[in-house]
Amino acid sequence: MAGYVYDFTEGGRDLAVLLGGKGANLAEMTRLGLPVPPGFIVSTEACRAFLASGTEPEGMSKEISRHLSAVESDAGRRLGQPDDPLLVSVRSGARFSMPGMMETVLDIGLNDDSVLGLAKVSGNERFAWDSYRRLIQMFGSTVMSVDGALFDRIMTRLKELRGASDDLHLDAADLAELVEAYKQLIHEETGDHFPQSPAEQLRRAILAVFRSWNGERARLYRRREHIPDDLGTAVTVQRMVYGNLGPDSGSGVAFTRDPATGLPGPYGDYLPNAQGEDVVAGIRNTVPLAELERLDPRSYHQLRDHMRTLEQHYRDLCDIEFTIERGTLWMLQTRVGKRTAEAAFTIAAQLAEEGLITREEGLARVSGAGLTRLMFPRFDTSATGEPLAHGIPASPGAAVGTAVFDSAEAVRRAATSEQVILVREETTPDDLPGMVAAQAVLTSRGGKTSHAAVVARGMGKVCVCGAEELSVDTEARRFTTRDGTIVDQGMVISIDGSAGAVYAGAVPLVDSAVMRYLETGEHSAGVVESVAGALQLADEVRRLEVRANADTPEDAARARRFGAQGIGLCRTEHMFLGERRKLVEEMILTRDDAARDSALDALLPLQRQDFAGILEAMDGLPVTIRLLDPPLHEFLPDHTDLAVRIAVTEARGEQPNPRDAELLAAVRRMHEDNPMLGLRGVRLGLVVPGLVAMQVRAIAEAVVERTRAGGSPEAEIMVPLVGDVTELRLVREEVEQVLGEVSDESGVPVHCPVGTMIELPRAALTAGRIAEEAEFFSFGTNDLTQTTWGFSRDDVEAAFFSAYLDKGVFAASPFETIDREGVGRLVGIAVAEGRAARPDLKIGVCGEHGGDPVSVHFFHATGLDYVSCSPFRVPIARLEAGRAAGAGETSSDTR
Repeated sequence: MAGYVYDFTEGGRDLAVLLGGKGANLAEMTRLGLPVPPGFIVSTEACRAFLASGTEPEGMSKEISRHLSAVESDAGRRLGQPDDPLLVSVRSGARFSMPGMMETVLDIGLNDDSVLGLAKVSGNERFAWDSYRRLIQMFGSTVMSVDGALFDRIMTRLKELRGASDDLHLDAADLAELVEAYKQLIHEETGDHFPQSPAEQLRRAILAVFRSWNGERARLYRRREHIPDDLGTAVTVQRMVYGNLGPDSGSGVAFTRDPATGLPGPYGDYLPNAQGEDVVAGIRNTVPLAELERLDPRSYHQLRDHMRTLEQHYRDLCDIEFTIERGTLWMLQTRVGKRTAEAAFTIAAQLAEEGLITREEGLARVSGAGLTRLMFPRFDTSATGEPLAHGIPASPGAAVGTAVFDSAEAVRRAATSEQVILVREETTPDDLPGMVAAQAVLTSRGGKTSHAAVVARGMGKVCVCGAEELSVDTEARRFTTRDGTIVDQGMVISIDGSAGAVYAGAVPLVDSAVMRYLETGEHSAGVVESVAGALQLADEVRRLEVRANADTPEDAARARRFGAQGIGLCRTEHMFLGERRKLVEEMILTRDDAARDSALDALLPLQRQDFAGILEAMDGLPVTIRLLDPPLHEFLPDHTDLAVRIAVTEARGEQPNPRDAELLAAVRRMHEDNPMLGLRGVRLGLVVPGLVAMQVRAIAEAVVERTRAGGSPEAEIMVPLVGDVTELRLVREEVEQVLGEVSDESGVPVHCPVGTMIELPRAALTAGRIAEEAEFFSFGTNDLTQTTWGFSRDDVEAAFFSAYLDKGVFAASPFETIDREGVGRLVGIAVAEGRAARPDLKIGVCGEHGGDPVSVHFFHATGLDYVSCSPFRVPIARLEAGRAAGAGETSSDTR
């Protein structure tokens, strides 16, 4: 294919990169023989060229004219001709669905002359003027940058003047008056006039859609959904069909299955005598799709046939937009539909059972992010009173927060860590920042296919729409229920997105059914069964093992219930908090060998007890125990507190406590400006005599104890923060000496593999040398990220990460998702050089990246043997490891 413009007959869904999702799918429906109004697509290449230069690409205008002539020839009418005008729509269509984030202009071709011709040929004067006012309003706000609220105010004043509850009660004369008011508004705001030339309308509308790719809300949406900024949008130009021609016309949105629950059967909204934007905007409440069977049985059954065709063809949930024009059904859009996490698992399982997809394809269509949402708690409905209101359950889950009534307020409060719920009559694309900031969205208008519902589902936000019992007053910042209850901004409400209920106050939460299954193994039909099946398949196909980071027997037992295949990180410093802290303090600060030995002797049985409990909980599975790695400031007394205590005592004329003075001198001696890069990890073990020996003896004696009890302990000893092979060699010699001593004393052979954490760039770059002394590697990606980037995690995330995300420096925080280009490259080097030196080297990762869905795919591709993460992320890692093994990068619920 060559050029910038393509007819629907020239494309297909496999050309979404060039034609955008909307255009490619319209072309696909055309190829399938479905009733699609003719049109053409201006490609993403044209958009990118325009954005790069600021001018139309050479030749684009001629190509548009040629393709427009073909549409005109097919219709037997010319664009905007006075007596019987051809009208077209101009819509955006990026490769990935971005609902409502870019611009649309309908009814291109109407002007002061052709509106009269449209009224005459349609026999419906009101329809013609309604179409004209829609064009001027859309064109004025989208192309000429007039504030859309100004058009709304004119409409509201006219309805109040006429006593009309909605726009359907305005007659043709009212709408003609509205047209003049809109044109006057445009002239006042811009100094320009609404263009009467249909060709100019079309040209300017196409360029406006191109510009909207870089609009604020589109950029925000792309950042949140990790959509690249350089794709550009295509523009679809299509002959207009009308749902607002009277009672035998209408528009709707349909899903081949329920996008909230995944239950089979057609689902959607229909609005008689309306255009498609009325359905999505939620300005009037729709009727269920099933009502169309009563209103227009013929169109309903045709639609059902087309829906079956599309689901069979796409082998997935399809989201469909349609219009009925005087009894004739037209298909305006289809795409693989966004869905909730519950629906994603349910639909994947159903389609596999029906034979439309394989089980492996079903696994590719769910995600760890979705499983995470299903593990969240739900409301305890037994503890709730009567709801304030009911609405449509548009996106499931439970959310509690303070009510706020505009997007900016939601963003402001959320920035202070306040949990908020955004309440609107209906949302618009401009509300996206508030929707991102809020825990949930509540609207008094709209349905499951409204803007609020579609965007909330895509983001995994709780959402209740169409709560008609609520009267929302955004200016007063409150809503009122039918019984007169008033909820003002700042009051706490609870939103149940599964039941569509709204409650006053904070409703208590209970564990989800999925979490109960993970804890107990018991499951029943529905989404839990689908989750169980997905995890079972993931376990069958994955290559990566999944371990857990756990420091207590309780955490170890929970991790094992969640499917962990061992412990990849047991942090021993977490065992020295509380009452034991004084012993560690003594061990580190004292210069007296006898005092140090006494502290180590007291710690030994406590450590042995800790290890014995963990080895019992993980019996038969590997347990990687990291030797002590405390930044000293976590265990030393606070310098300021000691100094103040001594100063206050001296100010009273009293003698300071000798112990306080001794501690202050020691703290000053060992003070570090940057403890995270100071005396910690292997360094501490090398300079504090007896520390490594005590810990290794505790591990070895716990192994002996467990072995004698009939168990099968598999302890591994991991040396932290190694930067040079000599450090590891010195520690390993001491480890092997102690293991030999315990073996001789007990008569039980004790072998514990010795390895190291790769958490410093130097360790990664000298991995070949280090592997000569290490039996395994485990990447500590938290510290490796800090030391590679030069970040102090405790400081930088709050200081500037939000700005870096906004400016596009990060697509995601490098502490949440592995930085493939920097940190990931070091990981790759260490894996290659480590295995070159020791082919049987076991390699894993124990930073929290081990539970991040995106990072798991990277670790699979890089050849690691296992990932380790917190117990609650073990199921997510299992699922993603299975998806990685099946190259399941095309999950349909990730965009």
